Parts: sequence; C-alpha cells; structure tokens
Amino acid sequence: MRKVYHKIIQIAGNVITVEADNIIYGELAEVTSRRGTSLAQVIRLQGQKVFLQVFAGSRGVSTGDEVRFLGKPMQVSSSEDLLGRVFTGAGDPKDGRPSIKDKLIEIGGPSVNPAKRIIPRRMIRTGIPMIDIFNSLVESQKLPIFSVAGEPYNKLLARIAMQAEVDVIILGGMGLKNDDYLFFRNTLDEQGSLSRSIMFVHTAADPVVECLLVPDMALAVAESYALNHKRVLVLLSDMTNFADAMKEIAITMEQIPSNRGYPGDLYSQLASRYEKAVDFEGAGSITILAVTTMPGDDVTHPIPDNTGYITEGQFYLRRGRIEPFGSLSRLKQLVNDKTRKDHRVIMDTMIRLYADFRETREKQSMGFKMSSWDEKLLKYGLLFEKRMMDLSVNIPLEEGLTLGWKTLAECFDKTETGVKSDIIKEFWPEKQ
Repeated sequence: MRKVYHKIIQIAGNVITVEADNIIYGELAEVTSRRGTSLAQVIRLQGQKVFLQVFAGSRGVSTGDEVRFLGKPMQVSSSEDLLGRVFTGAGDPKDGRPSIKDKLIEIGGPSVNPAKRIIPRRMIRTGIPMIDIFNSLVESQKLPIFSVAGEPYNKLLARIAMQAEVDVIILGGMGLKNDDYLFFRNTLDEQGSLSRSIMFVHTAADPVVECLLVPDMALAVAESYALNHKRVLVLLSDMTNFADAMKEIAITMEQIPSNRGYPGDLYSQLASRYEKAVDFEGAGSITILAVTTMPGDDVTHPIPDNTGYITEGQFYLRRGRIEPFGSLSRLKQLVNDKTRKDHRVIMDTMIRLYADFRETREKQSMGFKMSSWDEKLLKYGLLFEKRMMDLSVNIPLEEGLTLGWKTLAECFDKTETGVKSDIIKEFWPEKQ
C-alpha cells in the first residue's frame, strides 16, 4: 500500500514539491485537488524533497491537497491493437476509442547493448529520389531532418510514412499545431497507411510534460515491435520542441542553465533517444527520422549542434527541397553496392555535374558570357531539380536510376560525363 501525503511544500509553475521516502525517479503519482485527480511524474529527487510535474497543470492545486504515489513509472501498451490508433503524449486515446491496458511496458529504458546490435545492411526505400538515390536511408539508422519553421517537413514525413518499405510506422508529434496533427491523421487514413501506423501526439495546447513523454512512448513501443521481428520506422517532429520543453521545466526547477539556457544534460537527453535505433540479431529493427527545426536557420544552435554529434548524417530541407549539398547519409555505402551496379556512378556523377551547374548559374547572374558547356550545364541543372529534387516526384529506385541516365543523355555526350566506358556501354540509353 503506497503512502498518501497531504502536504505540498511548494508549487512553482506546474511543478509541485512534497517530502517523501522511498520514491524513484520517473515514478507516477496522483494529485487530488478540487478539480479532481491529475496524474503527475517525479522529475527530480533532492534528499527527501520530491519534485513532480503535474500533467494537467497546477491550476487549482493547493498546498493541502493529496498526493499518492503509484509505485511504478510511466507505462505504455505494446499490444498489436495499437496499430491504427492515435494517443496523447500520456498514452491516453486521442481518437475516441477505448484505452488499451494489456501488455504494459515501461518507457524510457536503456538503449540496446552494443553486443546485441548488428551492422546495418538493408536499405529502406521511400520513393523519394533525393533519399533513395543520393542519400539512402539505411535500416537502423538515426537521421535528423534539419529545417526551419515554415518548410514542409511534416509533409515530407507524411510521404515517407506512406511510402517507406517497413512493417510499422510510429509517429511522435511534439508541439504540433492542430492542423499538422489533423494533416498527419487524415493523410495516413486516406492513403491506407493508418492501419500500419501508431501516433503519439502532443499538441501545443497540451501539458508540456507530455511533450517529453512522446519520444519515450514511441520508442518503447518500437522496441517491443522490433523484438517481434518487425521493421519499425519512428518519425519524430519536432525535436526542437522537445528540447524547449526540457528547457522550460529546467527553468521551473531553477537548474543552472547551460548554452543559451538549455539544461546541461541536453546532449545526454537527446542521445538516450537517438541511440534506440538498432538492428537486432535475429529480429527486427528500429530506424529513426527526426525533424529538428533550427532557430534562425543556425546549425550551430545547441539543438542541431548536439544532434550532429549523435546521428549518422542529416537531411537539410530548404526551399521545399532536400539539399544535395550538406545532406549526408553516412551509412549509404553499406547498401549502395547492393542495389544496382550503376547506383554509385549515377549518384556521384549527377551531384558533381549539379555542383558545376551551381557555379555556372552564379556566373550567369554576374553577367559572364556563357559557353556551350555552360549552356549544357544550365539545361542539366534545371532538369535535375525538376526530376530529382522536387518532393512531388515519386518513383522507385530503379526507375530513378534510369531517369538519371536519361537526363545525362539529354544534356551531354557520353565522353563529357567522366563515366567509365564499360558502365557507359551498359547503361547509356539508346537514342529514340
């Protein structure tokens, strides 16, 4: 039987403090006040002082209210009945359907023992040329999508959710506008992908502590499914809102701030989530794609800066397109040789020529005279942006590689591409 405490010694924002014994970090408690019973979670222990974040906020809570500790941390169901469902950051149903209480597991556990991991070896196809051809997404990889507010990163995530060749999609939304939440739900439903998806959604109007729970909820369920031989893709948006929620609670707790006011354990908090990406020996896998909006488009900001040390590359989403320069999948070489013989050749050649196009366009804007080679590059660059970079393009990898050869043939002679003659002989398209 758990003890009940009737004295709250401090209320600061949505954090209340009580004096209690034998309490563990992350333990849940019920706070009973005039407005009813609210759930709270232990977020700090200092001697006998226990600090709890009240999920529904501390409005209406007084110092004489009742606090009852539940003796367990936050849990979430790992049942297959979660598929097709939408939940809040606290794990409560958001779709009006019954809650699921069977096969409960704790959230926020440790990452997988490295001895149990295997080297990534399989590609996840998305139908997006700038990913599949030029920066292949590898199973068990962890990649951020660096962007700024206003870019269509949620539309990109929705497309990946619809098209990715995986068994289960788990979407974790943090600080979403209601329009974004409805967009995700309606898009997945209309495209028939909701049946293989699970959504944990925290909107901007929800309690801030639920924002911190979303990644842990999503990743705990993902790990359970992966151990049951499922290939799971976890999509998180937006990790900047997650870090800002950490910052808000740290300020309430009067913790000593670090860089730009963020808590000193920002790196550890981010790493503990990203390191959940894993390919299990003899089972399934967890792959993580996480949007990180950069305040002021500043990649040196603490959130993207720390993220870059943890993850295996990044995608830059600018002007509605995935940028070829700066975007990087450090594990792509593990799968590029297993797709089609010409994959690496097309990737290297098209990016090299697109870099030349960028230089030529700059010369053109400065009024320099264009040579015949410059004219070819200008034609090629526009075709490359239309056929490869436009996010509306949706083609399988093999069709994308063939389209790449077609684009080269429309703009250059065989000898101008710098590709080896044996590859040219095998793949260069015949003139129609």
